[in-house]
Amino acid sequence: MSELAPAPRRPIRELPDTLISQIAAGEVVERPASVVRELVDNALDAGASQIAVRLLAGGVRLISVEDDGSGILPEELPMALKRHATSKIGSLADLESVGTMGFRGEALAAINAIADCALLSRVGGQVHGYLLEGQTGEITPVARSTGTTVEVKELFFSTPARRKFLKTDATELAHCVEAVRRHALARPDVGFAIWHEGKLVEQWRRCGDLGSLPALEQRLADVLGADFVARSVWVDFSTQATPGRPDHAPVIKVWGRAGLPDAARARGDQQFCYVNGRFVRDKVITHAARSAYEDVLHGQRQPVYALYIDIDPTRVDVNVHPTKIEVRFRDGREVHQAVRHAVESALAAPRAGQALAHAAAGVASPSAGSARVSERGETPIPAAGLGNGPDPSERPPTPFAYSQAPMRFDAPAGHRVNDLGALWAPAPSGAAASLLAPAASPAAVEAPAPLPAGDWPLGRALAQLKGIYLLAENAQGLVIVDMHAAHERIVYERLKAQWSAAQDGACLPSQPLLIPAAFAATPLEVATAESHADTLLLLGLDITPFSGKTLVVRAVPTTLALGDAVELARSVLTELSQHEASSVVQRAHNELLGTLACHGAVRANRHLTLEEMNALLRQMEATERSDQCNHGRPTWRQISLRELDALFMRGR
Repeated sequence: MSELAPAPRRPIRELPDTLISQIAAGEVVERPASVVRELVDNALDAGASQIAVRLLAGGVRLISVEDDGSGILPEELPMALKRHATSKIGSLADLESVGTMGFRGEALAAINAIADCALLSRVGGQVHGYLLEGQTGEITPVARSTGTTVEVKELFFSTPARRKFLKTDATELAHCVEAVRRHALARPDVGFAIWHEGKLVEQWRRCGDLGSLPALEQRLADVLGADFVARSVWVDFSTQATPGRPDHAPVIKVWGRAGLPDAARARGDQQFCYVNGRFVRDKVITHAARSAYEDVLHGQRQPVYALYIDIDPTRVDVNVHPTKIEVRFRDGREVHQAVRHAVESALAAPRAGQALAHAAAGVASPSAGSARVSERGETPIPAAGLGNGPDPSERPPTPFAYSQAPMRFDAPAGHRVNDLGALWAPAPSGAAASLLAPAASPAAVEAPAPLPAGDWPLGRALAQLKGIYLLAENAQGLVIVDMHAAHERIVYERLKAQWSAAQDGACLPSQPLLIPAAFAATPLEVATAESHADTLLLLGLDITPFSGKTLVVRAVPTTLALGDAVELARSVLTELSQHEASSVVQRAHNELLGTLACHGAVRANRHLTLEEMNALLRQMEATERSDQCNHGRPTWRQISLRELDALFMRGR
């Protein structure tokens, strides 16, 4: 086999501007949706209140973005297509505190290098607008209202190899719609319209002023659907103001809506995060939001949410990715804690009472409820009135004391049709009396008192079904409760409160290994084990370096003594290297407490009295996140009277 000839030496030379712009376009423009995103960014920065996007062939043949913003002066039009020309920043201080969507000044130049561009703009007060042809640089006066139109024709015509990687027109159109949708969720004060092949595809009308909560809620309903708003809770959290700041503004504000656990999806395609109005995909925010759902989601379900983070622009760096979809925080731990605490607090708010209130108002609402922790410490469910359950003054109304009177088969005639009230007369106190007393007259029958709205959201217990489910009646209809799942959550929340109050800083019980497990470790794993030695001890793990490339596991948590020590060590070290130590410790504690709660909760086939059932319902109404057990399974469901009527075709 012949040896390869050495490559000839090539001289170092400066690239032409056209090739530089085409290289930059490879980073900025991946597909037509990238162009739409950049042009809509510019329209928003120009103060537009209405933006129209017109597409042909999924954006490959034509992308036109029209706005009613401030416009561009005719003498500045040629400058707009030059590389690194922008009106957004002018110094390093401006770059470190960017408050606009765009700032690089390279998008239009990169797009013009791979497509046929034209800019049409008019500034308020001018007689007419001006049209700039991107390929020739010619400027001509044209008629146009105040604002700017950017037309991009034949995308990738100068780089045909890139065009081969595009998908079908329908796929590219879907990506373009998604790009505009992300902008629409952040700007309810701006109207958006998308046209494809001359047909209106999507339109979101202006809802109100920027920062208005009703306007944002309306925009969320318009874009994500009314079901998203109905099955989500409001998030509003602010960190403490920095001492010494003259404006006393909070360091971080997190607001938006977080979906209920029942609204979780198989895919994470409805997770929207915004930092200062910019849509981002950030690992810190995503992990913080997911960790807030840790013990309320089942399996690998993905939560849905739209979260908006307002932070001082000097505390976040948006100049870390060509498409500006990634950011870097000065203090990622602070942002992580704020997002997690905001979502956790929102999900922990009581919802059983809200469901009842919505039902009374005729508004669809998910069946879920939550709030604080019970004081009971024993595993059996306390009976009401025994000193450990609810206060006697807070007891729910007594169950219906109505029973069917014995029917007199020896009578010459039965009950009249209009005398059905006699079938459910109040039951006398004694069993003999119930057999001897004659049927009450209709006038003597008192109708059961309706359940006071809002008093007991989960109603009063009626019966136990198969030793597994509790049946209760509230003002809305029938409530079905999984008693094991419900009691498991109650015990779990109580254990968490006890642990944080009495075991703060305590280590998990550990068991030394008879034969220490050694494994080859990466330099990062060795550094993590050395820097987080105290955290590992809190988790019940004893991991020490044996050499520069080897770690030894000498002890593991008692509850995981039968597992793979090396695999456990690797997973913990990986998580510690990516996330803050306190969240890892808390997660490990919660997993242990969840196991204890599962074994300590009431089991199936356990017979409960009505007082015990009512006590369980009252504890559910006063326990945080009581809608799901700590495995993410629902604890109760509501069946309305309308649904029951439909089952039996009443009124048809």
